[in-house]
Amino acid sequence: MLGLKRIAIGTSRENVAFLSRACTPYRAAAFEGQEKVEVVAGGRRLVAALNLVDDPAILPPDCLGLSQEAFSRFGLPEGTIVRLDHPHPPRSRDALQAKIEGRELDGDGYRAIIDDIAHHRYGKVEVAAFLVGCGAFMTTAETLALTRAMADVGERLEWPGAPLVVDKHCIGGIPGNRTSMIVVPIVAAHGLPMPKTSSRAITSPAGTADTMEVLANVEVGLDHMREIVAAVKGCLVWGGHVKLSPADDVLIAVERPLNIDTREQMVASILSKKKAAGSTHLVIDMPVGPSAKLRSAADAARLRKLFEHVGDAIGLNLRVTLSDGSQPVGRGIGPVLEARDVMAVLENSPTAPEDLRERSLSLAGRILEFDPALRGGAGMARARDLLESGAAMKAMRRIMELQGPPPRIATLGALQREVVADHDGRVATIDCYRLARIARLAGAPFDPGAGIDLLKKVGDPVQAGEPLYRIHAEREVEFRFACGLAAEASGYHVNGNNGNGSASALGDIH
Repeated sequence: MLGLKRIAIGTSRENVAFLSRACTPYRAAAFEGQEKVEVVAGGRRLVAALNLVDDPAILPPDCLGLSQEAFSRFGLPEGTIVRLDHPHPPRSRDALQAKIEGRELDGDGYRAIIDDIAHHRYGKVEVAAFLVGCGAFMTTAETLALTRAMADVGERLEWPGAPLVVDKHCIGGIPGNRTSMIVVPIVAAHGLPMPKTSSRAITSPAGTADTMEVLANVEVGLDHMREIVAAVKGCLVWGGHVKLSPADDVLIAVERPLNIDTREQMVASILSKKKAAGSTHLVIDMPVGPSAKLRSAADAARLRKLFEHVGDAIGLNLRVTLSDGSQPVGRGIGPVLEARDVMAVLENSPTAPEDLRERSLSLAGRILEFDPALRGGAGMARARDLLESGAAMKAMRRIMELQGPPPRIATLGALQREVVADHDGRVATIDCYRLARIARLAGAPFDPGAGIDLLKKVGDPVQAGEPLYRIHAEREVEFRFACGLAAEASGYHVNGNNGNGSASALGDIH
């Protein structure tokens, strides 16, 4: 028997156990080469990858260590006496192998796989193999089966007495598109319940949860979330904290480094979380543009049909709207800068970004028209009235108050450099993907004050030496990385008389 010890090592959602090579109760050599072990104590079992430790200062011979994530999931205190077992293969092993081989699975197969993934019975290698198998071949019926399986594992929210529970989701890919933080208070001010659970960024410069965390606490438990929605009709919280569709968090953590982002997995990910959150009515925003996830109207039409088919089958009243994905939305990329834009819109500031304002009003209008009390086509006017009257700002301040203060005060990064045009002309295109990469290298979203402040948008005239955008960073290393990438190619194409479309000159450091 071994004493349980917490090892302060993060392992990115994966369970990892540590065993001393000089372990006395167990022969470490008997486990060497094993992919996993099962840790058992107090009626609890945890499957974990095993690493052997040679330094007794890290782990004594009579202890078993668990990584931070594994220790938290196991839920027993340090010093608890545990034993080790050789784990049984996950019950979905045959179904997983069938998917890897390109075969079609039924609902039972997907339920078994998703249950094992959600309970961390597979490591990253097996999860990656599953994702690749799905990406290579997946029918519409399988997409529906995967969606149902993901929604059924984990917490399920119910909203008694609310026949209409609304939500919205953007498929992503457009920096600065922080419409949810404006739509939620507008809809809440109207009186429709909108319990918004949002994600943190994985490869983008900011997710809605990252940006909202500049203004308020987003790590809200289920009971507190229900209280907030009962009081003010809306919330903006981090979905990972309330454990809706937990298998999706595991899948995303493996998907993004491999750059796997199939339409089928996107639909299952989004709709499973909305169903688990208790939503009844949903608007999906799909930006289309040359550097967006959807590059053409044909791509958008195919994805729209898949969303509608799966949404109908799981009982969601779903509307899909297409939007302009040709350039970033608003002026800020990164949590602090995006929060600035959101508050400017809600405060009806004359300096508020017009594109963010109008896009948010359009989406809020579509959602409000789910309300049978509104006449068809009246949603946009109602949304505008709620914003301009200050009712939306009042609702937002109440949401912020009830969710609690942010964990830290976030300020704009002090390291600054401007990227300027190298010739006269007019901004023809902006590469969303390139700017997102630059903002990410600058430190966003981990440093909330890092990012890009856009000074010019598509169609704006510029003169040689005039700033196009400003890079902000909090740390010297990230600042250097971001400026280096911007110097290679700024992401802006400026049309001019000399035919040169580059705009990658860097201004002085501030």
